[in-house]
Amino acid sequence: MYIKTLYSNPSVGCIVTVNVLTGKRLCCHQTFRPKKRFEPGTLRYSLHKHAQASLNSGINLRQVVQLPPGEELNDWIAVHVVDFFNRINLIYGTVSDYCTNESCPTMSGGPKFEYLWADGAKYKKPAALPAPQYVALLMDWVESQINNETVFPVSTGT
Repeated sequence: MYIKTLYSNPSVGCIVTVNVLTGKRLCCHQTFRPKKRFEPGTLRYSLHKHAQASLNSGINLRQVVQLPPGEELNDWIAVHVVDFFNRINLIYGTVSDYCTNESCPTMSGGPKFEYLWADGAKYKKPAALPAPQYVALLMDWVESQINNETVFPVSTGT
C-alpha cells in the first residue's frame, strides 16, 4: 500500500494520510467522513467486534461472512453494510484528490459504461455528472439509507 497514516484526530473523525510515492498529504476534511459507530454494549457493537476479530485473525473468508450461531440475519447484514460503507469512504478518500471534476468529467466504468445519477428528488431524470459529484451524492444517499430507521432499525432483532 502506498498510503501511510500520519495521525488521526478522533474528535473530528479525521485521519491524515500521505501518499508515500508523491509525498502529497491527503486532508481528511476534504475527503473523509466520520465513521459510523456502534454504541458499546449493544448487540450490533458485539457483532461488529466479532467481524473485526474474524477479519484480523487470518481465517477462511467463507467462515468470516457466515452468520454466527444464534444471531439475527438482518443485524449481521446491517453491521457489514455499515463496515463496508466506512471502508469505501476510506478508500475513496485516498484517491479523491486525483479525481477532480476536470480530470474525471464523467462517472464511468471504462469507455463503454457511463453511470447517470437519479435520486427521484433533485435529480428526477438520469443526469451525467463529474465523478466526484456522483460519488459525493452516492455516499450521501447511502448514508441517508443507513440512518433511516425504517431501512436500518436501531433496535435489534426486528
